[in-house]
Amino acid sequence: MKKLNLNFTALFMAAIVLAAMVSSCGSSKKLAQMPEDEVLVNVYCSGPEYQTNAEAFRYSAIGESMNQMTAKNKAMSEARAGLAQAINTIVKGVTDNYVKSGNYNNQEELMQKYEGLTREVVNQSLSGTKVICEEMTKTRSGNYKSYLCLELGGDDVLSSIQNRVNNEEMLKIDYNYEKFKKIYEEEMKKFEQ
Repeated sequence: MKKLNLNFTALFMAAIVLAAMVSSCGSSKKLAQMPEDEVLVNVYCSGPEYQTNAEAFRYSAIGESMNQMTAKNKAMSEARAGLAQAINTIVKGVTDNYVKSGNYNNQEELMQKYEGLTREVVNQSLSGTKVICEEMTKTRSGNYKSYLCLELGGDDVLSSIQNRVNNEEMLKIDYNYEKFKKIYEEEMKKFEQ
């Protein structure tokens, strides 16, 4: 019986030592401490799930005002402007690459047509945006702060381009949808990286 108690005690001590070793391994990493003069800020409607990716354009914005609706309108206006800029950048890049990769007689005139098309597509597309996140807070000073994120599907933008090209005779003659779509999808995939 003594031998059994000794084995049990030795086994129990070994378990404690093993548990102490395992827990000390996990705590060997030191956590970065925030400087004393800083405070962590939680920004609503932001983070990876609210960023543009291969499927959709997204833009988050913040608006602040003494009036609740004005705060929301400021955030909405900022989000629309940011979304328009993001779409404009991608569509312009795609059309530049598309025209340069083609063998067109009058590239300069074609580029001007596509630039006009880009502006129209951006303006038309923004009407299809949807709010995917919206939060409202009230600050200590009594102001309202509106956080929101707008989204527009990448396919919606591509469809708008297709519809717009179909209405433009010069573009329609030289337009190859599959080639344009391929370049567009390549540009959108860059957001995944």
